[in-house]
Amino acid sequence: MSTNKTSAKIVLLPGDGIGPEVAAEAELLIADMAGKHGFNLDMRTKLIGGAAIDATGNPLPDEALAACREADAVVLGAVGGPKWSDPDAEVRPEQGLLKIRKELGLYANLRPVRLHPKLAGASPLKPEYLEGVDMMVVRELTGGSYFGDKQEGDDFASDTCTYSRQEIERVVVMAGNIARARSGKLAMIDKANVMATSRLWRKVTGEVMTKQFPDVSCEYILVDAAAMYLISNPARFDVIVTENMFGDILTDEASMLAGSMGMLPSASLGDGGFGLYEPIHGSAPDIAGQGLANPFGMLASVAMMFDYSLGMQAAAHSIENAISACISADECTPDLGGSLTTSEAGAAVRARINDD
Repeated sequence: MSTNKTSAKIVLLPGDGIGPEVAAEAELLIADMAGKHGFNLDMRTKLIGGAAIDATGNPLPDEALAACREADAVVLGAVGGPKWSDPDAEVRPEQGLLKIRKELGLYANLRPVRLHPKLAGASPLKPEYLEGVDMMVVRELTGGSYFGDKQEGDDFASDTCTYSRQEIERVVVMAGNIARARSGKLAMIDKANVMATSRLWRKVTGEVMTKQFPDVSCEYILVDAAAMYLISNPARFDVIVTENMFGDILTDEASMLAGSMGMLPSASLGDGGFGLYEPIHGSAPDIAGQGLANPFGMLASVAMMFDYSLGMQAAAHSIENAISACISADECTPDLGGSLTTSEAGAAVRARINDD
């Protein structure tokens, strides 16, 4: 979509814990942007996760999935919580998230990690280690051990990790295009000294980069070394591409570089313009309902939606700039050193966009 597009269809999935609180701020922001940029908005709220289990017995009801298939983009709050945390339960909130990724072909998860200078002190790392941190992690999202065949018994369990050439190629191509548009530098993270799937990742990545991206430099780093470098020298990374489980772990580690997990957005993309957008912070049930949740990760996810699915880069940049300005002015929640509630922080972002 370009800025002269007349309509957008968005599905909102608030989910569980703090999900509904940050989703409410996303809804207000999207509605504001529709008015500011002059497009008709069709925004519908559907169930996912524990809330969906309680209401329907299904973590992703058919009605919700059907609505998502018809949408331009989906905005998700968070799923899960203690009420549904029994790992032996046949139905769990996380199944809704895995299903929506698989059913909608969302094979790549993009997680940008940038540090606002004012938040350097909020990170557990010393500020001198954080200078210049600005990376994009591209995580494969629908393969690997999370989706492989599983066996589970009292004395034996297995999670099969499988990858095909096609699954690897498509996410590496996406990462290569992102790296080309940034600094021309890509790091592929694997465990090729031990795992057969990692050796296929390394082989296919090398072929893709040589044939399609000869102008992009590519280095290969073992996952244990990468975990160390994220702490000791995070600025060495610009674009990272990796398999599902490694990406899940490394992106949570990288979130600490930004000072708060509540700061970071994500986009789950497939072929075409459709995407699912969510903050990475999870449902945080310990602070749910208290107005303490940081909405900036969710609002930055909305910015990614305007960029990747709606093609409205100016709108995306205005949201990102407003969030940055709020942080600079201490208009933020307690996790960032401010004193605003979730709704007050969301209102502060909208006010700065409207004053722009």
